[in-house]
Amino acid sequence: MRDGTVIELGAETLIITSDNSGAIGMKEQDHVAVPYDVVSYYAFRVAVMENIALGGVPVSVVMHNFCGDREWEALVSGVERGKRELGFNHEITITGSSETNMPMLQSALGVVVVGKRKDELPEVRLDDATKFAVIGKPLVGDKVVKEASEIAPLDLFCWISEQDGVQAVLPVGSKGILYELNELVEEDVEVEERMVRAELDLYKSSGPATCFIVAYDGGLENHLRKRAGLHFNRVEIVGGQARA
Repeated sequence: MRDGTVIELGAETLIITSDNSGAIGMKEQDHVAVPYDVVSYYAFRVAVMENIALGGVPVSVVMHNFCGDREWEALVSGVERGKRELGFNHEITITGSSETNMPMLQSALGVVVVGKRKDELPEVRLDDATKFAVIGKPLVGDKVVKEASEIAPLDLFCWISEQDGVQAVLPVGSKGILYELNELVEEDVEVEERMVRAELDLYKSSGPATCFIVAYDGGLENHLRKRAGLHFNRVEIVGGQARA
């Protein structure tokens, strides 16, 4: 079960995904101090990666702004940055609303991405032909800013998702790599910690999707390694057992 809502509308299928950000911004009581274009960029990043992972092509972005009416343009700027990195040649509209009646002591933002499904999702099976990797490094809080070079680029995520031989991609969220591996593989199999060989922390939060998992045909590995460079982290899953 992946994050997001799938809605069938006749011949088309909508994919709706979202992300929230709280106490991150430029207010005095925020826990992490960053400009608002950075806040919106990372919130959009999470929602759009989840949309693409579900087979969607993003067409619209909706923002729920509790940072302040004056911050709207900066928030839009962050989403525009993400749109440029995706490199899509179709329009992605931006709309939303700002809370202007009640001032907030801390910053808060909600981002919704609406997309149209272009591809059905295949089932990712645990067999000798399927390989796994994590692209990027799990980071959260201040480390997202301090270790930005470790974050998987958004254009890299988009490129990998479009390669023949890639079975699926899935951004890693606050529950960590091991949780997302179980979201990715076939429903009747459970991946346990003892089965996974990786150099990354399997439980660490990846915050605003600073890394993502890719399942791919083994013959594609060199192609992916060449493009991902130091962001490529091989993950090996040994065995597998049916869920109770």
